[in-house]
Amino acid sequence: MVENDEFIGRLKVLGVLIVLVIAVLIGRAGHLQVYDGDYYARLADGNRIRLIPAMAPRGTFYDRNGALLVNNRPGFTVSLMPLAAPISDEVIARLSGLLKVPVEDIEQKIAAHTGFNPIRIKADVTPDIYTIIEERKEEYPGVIIETQSVRDYVLNEQGAHTFGYVSEINDMELEKKKDEGYKSGDIIGKFGLERVYDREIRGVDGGEQVEVDVAGKPVQRLGMKPPVAGADLYLTIDKELQQAAEKAVDEQLALINAHAAAAVVLNPQTGEVLAMVSRPAFNPNLFAHGISSKEWSKLNDNPYHPMDNKAITGEYPPGSTFKIVTGTAALTEGVVSPEELIFDSGRHWIIPKGNADGEALGNINFVQAMAHSDNVYFYEMGNRLGIDRLEKYARMFGLGKVTGIDLPYESEGLVANRRYKELNFEDGDWYLSETFDAAIGQGFNLVTPLQAAMVMGEIAADGKRFQPHMVNRIVGPDGKLVKEFKPVLLSQLDVPAADIKLVQTGLHDVTKYGTAARIFAGFPIEIAGKTGTAENPHGKDHGWFVAYGPFDAPNVVVAVIVEQGGYGAQSAVPIGRKILEAAFGLNQPQPVQASQAAQPAQPKQ
Repeated sequence: MVENDEFIGRLKVLGVLIVLVIAVLIGRAGHLQVYDGDYYARLADGNRIRLIPAMAPRGTFYDRNGALLVNNRPGFTVSLMPLAAPISDEVIARLSGLLKVPVEDIEQKIAAHTGFNPIRIKADVTPDIYTIIEERKEEYPGVIIETQSVRDYVLNEQGAHTFGYVSEINDMELEKKKDEGYKSGDIIGKFGLERVYDREIRGVDGGEQVEVDVAGKPVQRLGMKPPVAGADLYLTIDKELQQAAEKAVDEQLALINAHAAAAVVLNPQTGEVLAMVSRPAFNPNLFAHGISSKEWSKLNDNPYHPMDNKAITGEYPPGSTFKIVTGTAALTEGVVSPEELIFDSGRHWIIPKGNADGEALGNINFVQAMAHSDNVYFYEMGNRLGIDRLEKYARMFGLGKVTGIDLPYESEGLVANRRYKELNFEDGDWYLSETFDAAIGQGFNLVTPLQAAMVMGEIAADGKRFQPHMVNRIVGPDGKLVKEFKPVLLSQLDVPAADIKLVQTGLHDVTKYGTAARIFAGFPIEIAGKTGTAENPHGKDHGWFVAYGPFDAPNVVVAVIVEQGGYGAQSAVPIGRKILEAAFGLNQPQPVQASQAAQPAQPKQ
């Protein structure tokens, strides 16, 4: 009897517990449905709804005449969307074999990824890759194909250093730009104009919201936000002149067996850059679809540095092109008169520094010294001026600082001065021999080809210095003008007009009977020029040539340097002539009307 009572008591306790458990479960179920129903409904939707981003096409680049330079083409990108579950090792291995991308690289991208954006594994894949992934969706869960515009540099290597290239944003860049709306996986400008104007030309990404089944296949589209294309850039570059300059450089390098050079062509009256060349170059299309390790090593290991834009980053002794500065300073400071004759015996009488190849010209005046690039004459100008006044005029011309061109990584160059030597050399005393070197563009002086073009441009423009620029205007995707770039006057030489005229005359005579006369024999346009040969402790001398024309109405300036090309008259002047021929349309047969015969030639713009 007692045992039955105990058994019945236990049943009652168990029954109460069961009732309590059921009550708790019912209460919990009710709480989940009533209070947290919306939350869990959203989670359920998250398992069946996918956000497929659509990257905005970048803006197009056109030349000054509307010719196409940089465009976009459609392409497919393989990406991962691990929303429902992590991507399995099996899928990663299968994807690695299909895309020929190392497993380690894919795992590294996954580990570094944050947020809900796609993890882009390989861009611009071929149609057969796209077909395999779409047809075998069950073998590639979490793998999606994004339709993206791929940057297309239609000139390939030509203009590469100006246009730049694009690539996927890295962690360091993302950390700097996260407050500007950039996100993981974005394609951004890394170099050139692509980098400088990235925010204007990148556009606004869109996307679509789709419902998928358990296999991840789309069932229906739920919503769509179309991407907004980026703004277009209309450059100052002249496509035909750019191509002619590139061809001229390449032909001369092959002819004299040199490997590196740079050329700049600009309008001295506006600062517009008409062409810019740097050799060796690279093909920016390699970066648009993801450069391979092999391709990168080939570029990175090249001893002539094809990734450097030598036109704005290369720093070279200006050689005799610096005599433009020295001559201007000497006339303005009154240390020499235009008529004064200085005897050139082949060597200076204070310090035995002489002319190239021991040449001796006898009694010469200013214009003759400029035309023949006489070292002894300009050593004496340095002697009379002193280093401090040479420094003053070099800085007045804008040397020793960036020009402000709208391209990244521009170098400042260097103006020879006492302070620099004091800070960088154990023997900080300044010697007269160093002033002599500075006066002919040697010693501590360094300029970029763009700076050399600017100096010549200031003489051509009667002392005015305009900021160089690469873009004329920015136009939105709706065709409306976003921004127009007008000429910016940076400075005016504090020099009498008569002195500038004398320098112009001397430079004009360089091409008439001076150091560039042989190459320019028979040239139908009157121009001014200056050759230069810069000593190079690492090999052969660098060859320089700067010029402008037409002489009476200058609207084209050319600066050329050939690394280890030897004398400028032999290495750089032939390039300069071909560029000027193209600038004035002399390389193409054109009928001349009688009414046009007296008109100065105009560059193709």
